[in-house]
Amino acid sequence: MTAKTLNMMQYLLISQNQKLFTMTEKYIRQNRNSFNIVKNSRTYAKLDTLEDAIFLRDLLDYNGWDINAVPEIYEINGHYIVFGVIDGKIHLLLKSDEKPDRKTVDKLIKMKIRNPNNSKYGLNITRVFDVFVIKKRIAGDDYIFGYYDCLEDAEFVRNFLLDNMWNVMAFSQIQYDEDEDNYKVVEVIDERVYVLDTFHTRDEINLNQVHREFLNKITKHKLGLAQFSYLDELTDQISDLENRFDVKASDDVWTFKNTHNPLNDIIFNLAPFQKSIYDAVDGSTFEEIKKSLIRFKSGNFDEKIRKNLNELEKSGLISKKSDVYIKK
Repeated sequence: MTAKTLNMMQYLLISQNQKLFTMTEKYIRQNRNSFNIVKNSRTYAKLDTLEDAIFLRDLLDYNGWDINAVPEIYEINGHYIVFGVIDGKIHLLLKSDEKPDRKTVDKLIKMKIRNPNNSKYGLNITRVFDVFVIKKRIAGDDYIFGYYDCLEDAEFVRNFLLDNMWNVMAFSQIQYDEDEDNYKVVEVIDERVYVLDTFHTRDEINLNQVHREFLNKITKHKLGLAQFSYLDELTDQISDLENRFDVKASDDVWTFKNTHNPLNDIIFNLAPFQKSIYDAVDGSTFEEIKKSLIRFKSGNFDEKIRKNLNELEKSGLISKKSDVYIKK
């Protein structure tokens, strides 16, 4: 669409055109919370009010129902309306008393692409307990792109992936976030995107320190010294990550080496998913355990959980009494 203004006199002339249907509801279908503009089984727009739907319907009709011919910015008696075409539909992005600049319009379009239905977290982000998960269905299969302990990091990764065709390899290790005007240290590990830390300026970043603190979090989570659920999948990769980053996990307070409890040695060597199942066992039924692991849901989910519970029982780490699993 091209930017164009329309003053009140022009608008009145358009409204008087005999082919328009102003003051009627032709081509407008009311749903519970919206008004859709529909013609020949095609939905052109979804708006919050009947007034807006009638206005846009008239503009579409005046422009031969060509969505790309509808101007991006309309001025009506000193008031501005901004429209955007996204995925073949027109969206009303803004009503304002001031004419928005190009940067503002582009930002509005980006925000609408990221959250077209005004949901709580936007596209592809769900929250499972205290973890934000980025998940996208591709060719009928669900793919998880990352787990995050804060919404800001999840939104940053989701937004970048939307702008880059969901290519995780497009990330730089130090990635500028233009929305927040800051820098994030990013690592892609087993096709998952991890945000290690955020900085106001690039000069503040010490990669060795960032990697060491990241390894410390993973190690503390593995040893039960802290809870970082979003790092579950990395607890068996500490040695590989130390080699990759060329730094060692080390902490001024905790000693990470030389555990002497044989039971702890068994627990620490569990695979990430099995360790998550073990952590979920707390006088819990199968359904409660399953609910706490929903962020890992995939094919044969119940069967995978049962198999791992059986292996944990055989290892002597848990036992089952009636329908309840408990740690030994």
